[in-house]
Amino acid sequence: MNPLRNLCVLACFVAVALATNSYRQSNSLNNYDDPSNWVSISEIEQLPTLKDVTLRRLEGLTVDEGASLLDKMYHLAQFNRIFKPEYVPESSQIKGYFVGENGQKIEFNLDNFVQTVKRQTNFGNDEVTIFIEGLPQTWSQANKANRKLIEAYAQRYNLQPYPSQQETDEQKSNSDEQVEQGRKQNQEQEDKTTGDLVVIALGNVIGDFEQYVTLNVERIGEMIGERLVELTNEVNVPQEIIHLIGQGPAAHVAGIAGRHYTRQTGHKLRRITGLDPARLYAKPDNKLTGLARGDADFVDAIHTSAYGMGTPERLADVDFYPNGPATGVPGADNVVEASLRATRYYAESVRPGNERNFPAVAASSYREYKQNNGYGKRAYMGIATSYDIRGDYMLQVNSKSPFGRNTPAQTQSGYHAYHQSWKQQQQQRSFA
Repeated sequence: MNPLRNLCVLACFVAVALATNSYRQSNSLNNYDDPSNWVSISEIEQLPTLKDVTLRRLEGLTVDEGASLLDKMYHLAQFNRIFKPEYVPESSQIKGYFVGENGQKIEFNLDNFVQTVKRQTNFGNDEVTIFIEGLPQTWSQANKANRKLIEAYAQRYNLQPYPSQQETDEQKSNSDEQVEQGRKQNQEQEDKTTGDLVVIALGNVIGDFEQYVTLNVERIGEMIGERLVELTNEVNVPQEIIHLIGQGPAAHVAGIAGRHYTRQTGHKLRRITGLDPARLYAKPDNKLTGLARGDADFVDAIHTSAYGMGTPERLADVDFYPNGPATGVPGADNVVEASLRATRYYAESVRPGNERNFPAVAASSYREYKQNNGYGKRAYMGIATSYDIRGDYMLQVNSKSPFGRNTPAQTQSGYHAYHQSWKQQQQQRSFA
């Protein structure tokens, strides 16, 4: 941490506090949302420096404690725009990998991404899912959540012939009948869905909280968006089969990547999914930024730490709020774990047979959802979300896996149904 940055931030905080006392003496609750109304001098004195805010520290706080700390820092950050989006890692530092047909990792960095794709046989013949991680893999909770999502897609796309050791251990606790049912579902899936899974490990270049809050999502999104343009222009991967998934701050990176792709090609990516989109502490001046409706043909978001690591703002065509907009979700002990539950929920829905595990109901508030006893217009959160739904949706979830409250379900609609239709049209054209 730059000592000068620390002094500047502290000076701004003190200025906010002094302004607060004067403001409170002359005003009531008007302009309550002004950042200077959220903190007192004593609260500022208790705030840690950016250097002292770590995932480990947030893990040691309760959900409410962590949310309170982040909330104060966020509102102070909005006062005179203390934080600037200055952190831009080099494209060669942002690494990732493809999951090969046998589950092996084929590594790349953003500089050689397209060249690496060109060496893969049959890439882009079917679905292309690109998962942009938003938290470092060195943290165990992020590693576990991301691994669940990657393994789920590997199973869905038939990229691994056998379950992982962890899955095998978990299956031992299930009945033989359940295991056999899972095997049958996997067999049925073999002729239905194939695809390519790409993982971009953006989280691994976010070394501390200062880099997290000053991440330039615009610049990084444009980097990735340009690679997607090259993917279409040089490898002939059509936009209709590309699905971007962004986690935390990477949800905004995904949105900007989609926007850049549209500006350069005149076409929209098929889908972008935000997994607990993060609050943006540092924003460019005089410019709207981050994930938004219109960044793809269809944009969906899952908010599991709306008042913690994430944001309660409606960003997508459809926004899902498990257990309503809150600091966390059932079973999550801290705000980081709560944020990562969005990844866990989505991963569960990707597993063949689980596509409709998360039924949700349209509601403008959790109170409305509870008053209606869960009745109303229904949609499914996760991979099977239908592309024609709009608005806010609420649902209840379990505190531990399986998190969804529905039984394994019927044939899905949405992206995969659309893609099967698109694929058939392409085959007919090729044989015409």
